[in-house]
Amino acid sequence: MSYAPQVGIHASQERLEKLLAERLTPCANREAVDGRIWNLFGETWAVMFTDLSGFSRNVAEFGIIHFLQVIYESQRIFIPCVDRNDGILLKLEGDSMFVIFRTVANALQCAVDMQRAAKAYNVDKPQEEQILQCIGLGYGPMLRIGDQDVFGREVNAASKLGEDIARAWEILVTDSVVAAAGNIAGLQFEPIGDIPPGAKAAARVIYTL
Repeated sequence: MSYAPQVGIHASQERLEKLLAERLTPCANREAVDGRIWNLFGETWAVMFTDLSGFSRNVAEFGIIHFLQVIYESQRIFIPCVDRNDGILLKLEGDSMFVIFRTVANALQCAVDMQRAAKAYNVDKPQEEQILQCIGLGYGPMLRIGDQDVFGREVNAASKLGEDIARAWEILVTDSVVAAAGNIAGLQFEPIGDIPPGAKAAARVIYTL
């Protein structure tokens, strides 16, 4: 019997579930269990959620093949941006991408690169085939479970910004992103009133498209 697989990276989900089960026992020291969970899985990342503006409407109007074509093309132009900026793509869900970065600077640069790539792609495309990207960014401590998922307040806030609040061409960020960004040439931040749960404030990135 091999014992090593019990503590390998692929066992992350099983270890988390074991600790959560321990946390639920009547006499559990929840503070101690929580400390173990953060010790095992706690990391600091910048997180990005993307969404395509008007996508559902276009699917209803132009059909499923159009849906697949736009997804394929969006991945073709955006994934190289992720690669160039040292992002890690965790998930693709329909027209959305879920990406993490070690630094806020890389996440912001990738977001701008994506929007510029979309602009260049759209030049000779009819309106129904244009790719209109919405992006949300967060930054801070989160639980990274294996290579598939991260969980945390900044994750939830970035998801809300990118998938529900942002409009086409917008890059919306949490206050934690603004604080960590410092002075990045060519970028400014404009506060917005729509603040997602998990963030104290939010802002729109002002950039040159």
